[in-house]
Amino acid sequence: MPQRILTVDDDPKILKILQHSLGKEGFEVITASSGEEALQKARQSSPDLVILDLMMPGMDGFETYQKLKAQREVPIIILSARTEEVDRVVGFRMGVDDYQTKPFSPTELALRVKAVLRRLGEPKVNLENMLKYGNLTLDYTKRTVAVNNSKVELTPKQFELLWLMASNPNRVFTKAHLLDKIWDSSFYGDDNTVTVHIRRLREKVETDPSNPEYIKTVWGMGYKFEYEG
Repeated sequence: MPQRILTVDDDPKILKILQHSLGKEGFEVITASSGEEALQKARQSSPDLVILDLMMPGMDGFETYQKLKAQREVPIIILSARTEEVDRVVGFRMGVDDYQTKPFSPTELALRVKAVLRRLGEPKVNLENMLKYGNLTLDYTKRTVAVNNSKVELTPKQFELLWLMASNPNRVFTKAHLLDKIWDSSFYGDDNTVTVHIRRLREKVETDPSNPEYIKTVWGMGYKFEYEG
């Protein structure tokens, strides 16, 4: 599955350039023309990285940055016509992952995107040791799961499947992607393997497996771990 980039800019020409140049590099590109739209798209798509303009009407880039980070930990590259050193300093002190001024080279920006993703690897939430959603707690170090503080016994594959989905909340995974991620590349299974594991996971972690709270089916696409907080 291609890595997903959310590009945020109020200039449609810039968005078109980014969509074309990053698309050629194999990324899935999602666009937003305002801070408000960026927050909505980020909730819906769980991007792997955000490219964010600073000078936007309404909610500016710095406010959008803070709200994106509060919503979900995600690497962010600032793209701005503001070249003053103070803006760059403020940006890096806030924790931005890179800062690119306009006008920019699409090729150079694509290289910066790849460098940030390579440096950070998987989304940071995947590297944390614990995840907690409502009555469900996952501990990656101990590889344990608890529901209402009671330990639930999972097989290694069940744990890996649940951890992958729970560490990317609200992101849709196809059965093919889950097979590729969780099972060894030499495993020649079919997507029924995923279906069986999902069913057994629900039986162990859901209060009502027939009406799951967390592990949702996205018809025609796959599955997602849903949590709105």
